[in-house]
Amino acid sequence: MASQAVTPPLAGGGRAVRTLPLVGPSVGVLLVWMIVPLAMTLWFSLQRYNLLSPAEKVFSGLENYKFLLTDPSLFTAMGHTLQLVGAVLVLSVVLGTLFAILFDQDFYGQGVARLFVIAPFFVMPTVSALIWKNLLMHPENGLFAFITSSLGLGVIDWFTNYPLTAIIIVVAWQWVPFATLILLTAIQSLSGEQVEAARMDGAKPLSMFWFIILPHLLRPITVVVMIETIFLLTVFAEILVTTSGGPGDATTTLTYLIYLRALVEWDVGGASAGGVIAIVLANIVAFFLVRTVARNLDT
Repeated sequence: MASQAVTPPLAGGGRAVRTLPLVGPSVGVLLVWMIVPLAMTLWFSLQRYNLLSPAEKVFSGLENYKFLLTDPSLFTAMGHTLQLVGAVLVLSVVLGTLFAILFDQDFYGQGVARLFVIAPFFVMPTVSALIWKNLLMHPENGLFAFITSSLGLGVIDWFTNYPLTAIIIVVAWQWVPFATLILLTAIQSLSGEQVEAARMDGAKPLSMFWFIILPHLLRPITVVVMIETIFLLTVFAEILVTTSGGPGDATTTLTYLIYLRALVEWDVGGASAGGVIAIVLANIVAFFLVRTVARNLDT
């Protein structure tokens, strides 16, 4: 008697059918969570809607986008955003790598030193901005002013003379610990036999860093850059607390420009158009970052 062949179902398809009732509700909630705010932002960006005269809301089409794209303040804010993100990323990667190598060595008080280096990452942005503004960079009562005046170098009013540099320092102080934590973990996974073999072959410290440590850190550095970029594009509290976007528009980033449109000028339509532009730019950046991460993970 011939046996009837039974074709088993595809494992992946069967598994997807079985798990769909379990993951379906959570995926649906996430989609609603993302789509509803995005749809409302798109809708308001097509309206001439100011909260000072809410009854005069009318459909304006792409007028908000045309106004923003012809407004020099938009490109100024975008330039400040790129400067802030680029400078903080460079400082985070360079100092994070240096600290990771330093704190991978054995020395007395290593645990306490690691704690102090990583601690700034857990300080709220508003608190850290207040600390830097009032205790460290204040032109009269700050620690930096006391040091420079004691050395006869005069006093620097950071948030007036070098506002964007001061913001970069404040933000980098918060994100260098994150890079240090990730890169220190990566260094500790480096094979000790490989390092010892290089030492026995007479490799100098600089050669070991360039040919052994740095290639090992390329993947975690890429991850650090991707994660930090996502958050640095939305830096806001540090600017609001310290400079309020000034002097003039010297520290106005794209995020802060949207805030000014929405909650200072009450221009919901213009702010929503700025938000859509920010979403497009963030997705472009994320696209290239994800491609870079995927390329590094494949190598």
